[in-house]
Amino acid sequence: MSDTQQRIDQLVKNNDILLFMKGSASFPMCGFSGRAIQILKACGVDPKAIATVNVLEDQEIRQGIKDYSNWPTIPQLYIKGEFIGGSDIMMEMYESGELKQVIDGEA
Repeated sequence: MSDTQQRIDQLVKNNDILLFMKGSASFPMCGFSGRAIQILKACGVDPKAIATVNVLEDQEIRQGIKDYSNWPTIPQLYIKGEFIGGSDIMMEMYESGELKQVIDGEA
């Protein structure tokens, strides 16, 4: 495992809610990242409780997270070490109520 993959693995394992995104929770730098934050807020998550990694600040992480998850796009949400998906999957899970269950540990 490369250094970048190890860094990503540690971030994923050490944060209950982790979002790899463009920008930050308070200043998203793309519409999809902004939507991901809004979905988490709608599920009752305090934005301060969301660990975020701004992929625009680290090109190794930006490419490495795509390899780590085998998922081509950003943002990427991890809850309790499990890859959830991007903003489209988050929206589907939010609309069905499944995302809140995962966040609350009921799924």
